[in-house]
Amino acid sequence: MSETIFRGLFDTQTASVISVADFMLCVGSALVIGFMIAAMYMYKAAYTKSFIVTLATLPAVVCVVIMMVNGNVGAGVAVAGAFSLVRFRSVPGTAKEIGVIFMAMGAGLIAGMGYLAYAFLFAVLIGMMNMLYAQIEFGEKKQGFLEKILHITIPEDLDYTDVFDDLFAQYTTKNKLVHVKTTNMGSLFKLTYFITFKEKNTEKSFIDELRCRNGNLEITISNQEMGITELM
Repeated sequence: MSETIFRGLFDTQTASVISVADFMLCVGSALVIGFMIAAMYMYKAAYTKSFIVTLATLPAVVCVVIMMVNGNVGAGVAVAGAFSLVRFRSVPGTAKEIGVIFMAMGAGLIAGMGYLAYAFLFAVLIGMMNMLYAQIEFGEKKQGFLEKILHITIPEDLDYTDVFDDLFAQYTTKNKLVHVKTTNMGSLFKLTYFITFKEKNTEKSFIDELRCRNGNLEITISNQEMGITELM
């Protein structure tokens, strides 16, 4: 009686039906894998609780979807189309965040196909490699802490082409104007530069001198790797 409750309305006698025990085993394993992935991602990474909770439950969601498809090609195509219409969030993420999301989905897919041991092995191997790369300096730029993004607002009557050249020459080794935007009905310009400081601890004096040039309007300096909007 209990097994018939979980049968689909459109199941036939010849269709394979997932037992409740197998369903709970796969979903439970996917939840454990999700917890492991989330725990390993938190190692030396910036994160929020909402992202970690989503990461921990994502393998189970994918696992259930794959089990419900259960070899049905038509249903698989429909599910793929549905997922393609739903974005994870409207805000783009960093390469690391996108990578760990695909990792969680991959682990859930493997678990949903019934290969629980491979799902655990996959999660452990990729998670350990991510932790290893976070521990060592692999991929890090030397003196990357000197590379910044400068956002500065100036009035429309100020020619931005060379007004800051002397300050850039004094404080930076490299500078490049990458974006110009008008705002406030065209009365202001918002400029974005990629800059590399010559020395540490010179941001305050650099900003003070910039404020004298732009009429004390808004100035922002941030790390280049944080210059894009992240999943938070």
